[in-house]
Order: sequence, then structure tokens, then C-alpha cells
Amino acid sequence: MNQAQTEPTATAGNPVSEGREPLLAMILKSLDDDQAQEVVSIPLEGKSSIADYLVIASGRSSRQVSAIAQKLSERIKQSGRPSPVIEGLPAADWVLVDAGDVIVHLFRPEVRTFYNLERMWAFGDEPSGTA
Repeated sequence: MNQAQTEPTATAGNPVSEGREPLLAMILKSLDDDQAQEVVSIPLEGKSSIADYLVIASGRSSRQVSAIAQKLSERIKQSGRPSPVIEGLPAADWVLVDAGDVIVHLFRPEVRTFYNLERMWAFGDEPSGTA
């Protein structure tokens, strides 16, 4: 585990790992498998109706961000869910993967720092660190 990553929330006894949120669990596993960095999950219940969760992660380069997004999209489709909508893939500085109930933002580190979505969506709450 990268030192910059925080402790995972998808553990035994956690609803995420027990199937109550299978899409979120699959996305977090995919990001972990593809070595995404600084993965955070923000529950949006009571904050927005656009999705149930917002997941934010970084890749080390545009090439890795692109690869993570493409693999995530493939895994979502293979799980029998509708194909996610992907935005930003050509430049891959910031790629959005809209999987319906979970929206994933993948960034190069400096772009992530600039936009600081965690602060905007946390509304004073600490986002959940995941791996």
C-alpha cells in the first residue's frame, strides 16, 4: 500500500464489503488492482441526488489515468451493468467515469490538487479513505 493512501473502508463488517453496495465495492477493487493512488469515497446521501457515492483517485501520469479508466469501464460492463459514460479520456488529466450510482473522478496529482473536489464535496465531513 502506498504511504499516501489511507486505510480502506471496505473491510469485514463494513456494508460495502458485505454486498449492500456491490458497485462501489467493485469500483474500489478495480482501482486498487490498477494501483490508483489516494483513493477516497464520499457518500452523497443527503448532499446530492446525482449519485450515491463519489470516488476520487489519482494516477501517476495521464497514461495511467487513461488505463485505469478504460479497465474500470470494461469491468463495469463485464459485471452486467450498463456501459458507463466516460468524459476526458483523450487528454486524461481528469477523467470522469459515470457508473450511475457511483461517479468516479480520476486525476493526475497536480490536477487533483488544483480542483480539490474532496473539499468541495465533503461539506465539512471527512471523506472516507479507501484503497
